[in-house]
Amino acid sequence: MAAPFNAIVLTQEGKATRATLRPVEESELPVGDVDVRVSYSTVNFKDALAITGRGAIVRKWPMVPGIDLAGQVEASRSPDWKKGDSVVVTGWGLGETHWGGLSQVARLDARWLLAMPAGFSERQAMAVGTAGFTAALCARALEKHGLVPGDGEVLVTGAAGGVGSIAVAILAGMGHTVVASTGRTSEIDYLTGLGASRIVDRAEFSSPGKPLQTERWAGVVDTVGSHTLANACAATRWNGAVAACGLAQGHDFPGTVMPFILRGVTLYGINSLQNPNAERREAWALIAKHVDAAKLAAITGEIALSEAIAFAPTVLEGKVRGRTVVDVNR
Repeated sequence: MAAPFNAIVLTQEGKATRATLRPVEESELPVGDVDVRVSYSTVNFKDALAITGRGAIVRKWPMVPGIDLAGQVEASRSPDWKKGDSVVVTGWGLGETHWGGLSQVARLDARWLLAMPAGFSERQAMAVGTAGFTAALCARALEKHGLVPGDGEVLVTGAAGGVGSIAVAILAGMGHTVVASTGRTSEIDYLTGLGASRIVDRAEFSSPGKPLQTERWAGVVDTVGSHTLANACAATRWNGAVAACGLAQGHDFPGTVMPFILRGVTLYGINSLQNPNAERREAWALIAKHVDAAKLAAITGEIALSEAIAFAPTVLEGKVRGRTVVDVNR
């Protein structure tokens, strides 16, 4: 691996973030046990915040963004991995405290690698990525709570986004009646194709509402936060559950305790960064079972590494459907 490789490198100039696609030398790589020749990465909401400097994502400078990557082991100083192993890595501080996946090479802690889940190509694994893994954790949280098909409608907010799209597909595949909330009426056919039974306008949830509302939802997957999350909780049925995993609308929670103490609603916080690999394998198996190749293809767009910097603001503007895979070799 003597030759330089391409990566997006973030630097801080004053209080401004500068993103540059440039050649990187092996000597610049951080400490790690395993070198991975990356095939694909993604641009998630968090990556877009890091690239644009609009969020306090990066903890060390310089930084290579990209919270997801898939590729093959090129060199290993760990007995657990050998050259040629196909792997996927999501979370673990990539793009925040450790150089991430928007690079042709990544040097990583051996414990972070997961053998490529059965049934997935490296590109398909990035079509899933952190977003799909998070969606699966949300679905598992509702299932563990006791939610079963037939209990009632399950709301997914931010349904046309990466997490929301895969959550719709998983929950519909599990047999639930899924209601998809989106502000993009152009995505109705897309969401019904993923399994949504009906579509509701996100405007129903995005403004302040009553602290306790008509019982509507047996369960909720919320990717939005703020008033949307508060209204979803307020309209969740007796002993229902809400899995919260995002803050696209805001990080505040302008609600009350009334849904929790008067209806027994449970709010689950979903974090997908440092989950043990056993839990990761279960989540990937759930995705493989309920999201077929055709649905995964419908969710996925692709860009080149050379396009990722310019693409990032579009993600923050909420204009991107589903998932965006990055081919780091073009």
